[in-house]
Amino acid sequence: MKRFTRREWLRLSAGTGAGALLSLSLWPGRLRGADAPPSEDFTFIAVNDLHALEPACRPWFDEVVRQMKASAPSAEFCLLGGDLADGGTPMQLTLIKDSFAALGIPCHAVVGNHDHRSDTDRSAYEKIFPGQINYSFTHRGWQILGLDSSEGTKSRETRISATTLGWLDQNIPKLQPERPTILFTHFPLGPVPFYRPVNANDLLQRCSGLNLQAVFCGHFHGFTECPFQKSIITTDRCCSRVRSNHDGTPEKGWFVCQAANGEIKRRFVEFHPPA
Repeated sequence: MKRFTRREWLRLSAGTGAGALLSLSLWPGRLRGADAPPSEDFTFIAVNDLHALEPACRPWFDEVVRQMKASAPSAEFCLLGGDLADGGTPMQLTLIKDSFAALGIPCHAVVGNHDHRSDTDRSAYEKIFPGQINYSFTHRGWQILGLDSSEGTKSRETRISATTLGWLDQNIPKLQPERPTILFTHFPLGPVPFYRPVNANDLLQRCSGLNLQAVFCGHFHGFTECPFQKSIITTDRCCSRVRSNHDGTPEKGWFVCQAANGEIKRRFVEFHPPA
């Protein structure tokens, strides 16, 4: 396949529309993957939809963390894919922060609709998980983006905010397009009916120049995957004591992910609750 330059991509996009190019598999990250600079291998954990509700959830999450450590003893960070709390209260969010501190590795979160107290109040989340709304960080040559995809407490037919899209407009040019990149959000960016934001493509199109290798999402409690150029957009089962999976499956758990040779491989690890 011809490797397009950014100038060629912009010319094609102007003529046909980025959405049409995506449908034709003309995704710049895919075309630039061969140019990626060296990156180191590492392991990380991705989990979503914890829904901490009450103090009785603490033993559950302490055991989650214990089994996480056993499933990935060399993990270097953990991605928390939103809905850490069930009602956005300080107690619920602090419970998760304190419990997951026992992992002994950095935990990077994105905000979910259940992390809001109301449509206009997510102050507890912002205080307990500061700087984790729209942000990026690098790890061993990889770029990781955590993005706010929520619209207050709304759970269906949502819109990604102008604030998030504006953050991307300002910060995507600061990233290195050749470097392998991971994106994680709460709301699913793949074709999950009702739960996918109506303007999800606006977010994806803004990431079109990146060497995107994996997209981790939550909100829909169930396993889905959607091949998206070289990446996979995925959701996973929840890991909650008080919530069930939307797809009717009984398993709770997380992904253990291996970044190797500029690509991501993942495996599901089932949680075995305490008696």
